Amino acid sequence: MYFSHFALTLYPMNESLLKSEKWSENVILVDADHIDKVAFDLIVNFERMIGRRIPKADMAHWLDCVALDGGVREGENTVQVVFIHDKKNTALVNFKPGKYDDELNGKAFKDHLGEFLMSSFPVEDIVSKDEFFTDVLELIVNSKEAKRIMIIPEQNEGYDKVRDTLRRMDDEDKHITMFAMQPMQGGNFRQEILGYSLMSALGIKSDEIK
Repeated sequence: MYFSHFALTLYPMNESLLKSEKWSENVILVDADHIDKVAFDLIVNFERMIGRRIPKADMAHWLDCVALDGGVREGENTVQVVFIHDKKNTALVNFKPGKYDDELNGKAFKDHLGEFLMSSFPVEDIVSKDEFFTDVLELIVNSKEAKRIMIIPEQNEGYDKVRDTLRRMDDEDKHITMFAMQPMQGGNFRQEILGYSLMSALGIKSDEIK
C-alpha cells in the first residue's frame, strides 16, 4: 500500500549529481524514455478498459511508490533521482511535472519520505543511451554512500549490460531493486513490477479493474 502524496513543491538544486563525489544513501536511476512509453501504453489501454479519461502520471507520487517498493520508509531521508533520456526528448509527455529543463533538472521536493533531489541528463550522440545508463549505474554501485538503489532500465538488449554490472558488484550491504513490466532473468537484485507504481501514479484504482 502506498502513502497518500503530499503537495509537491519544487525548488532549485544547483549541484550536478553526476559530478558529485558523494551519492545519497538512496538513489533512483531511471530510463526516462522507457517509463514515458510504459505510462502512455497504460493510459491508452486502461482508458479503453475502464471508460474514463486518465490524467498524466503524478511524478512525485510515482517516485514515492518506487522509493517505498525499494525499501525507503517514512522519515528524513534523502533520495537522489537521476533521469537518463534521449537528447531529442525535452519532456516526459505522460508525467506531470515532466519538462526536464524547467520542472525536473536541478529541482527537489520534500514529503513524508524525505527530500527527493532530481537531475536529468540527455544522452549525447557520442554514446548510446544503454552505455550511458550502464556507466551511471556503475558509478552508483561503486560508491560507498549509495546503499539502497532502485533501477528502471529499458527492457531491451541493454538489460544484459545492467545485469552484468550488478553481478560484478561486490558489496553485500547494497540493497538493489529492479523495476520492470515483467520478471527479468535473474541477478543479485530484488524485482518489482513497474506497472503497479505507474498505475498508482495514474490514479487507477484496483476496484476499477474487472
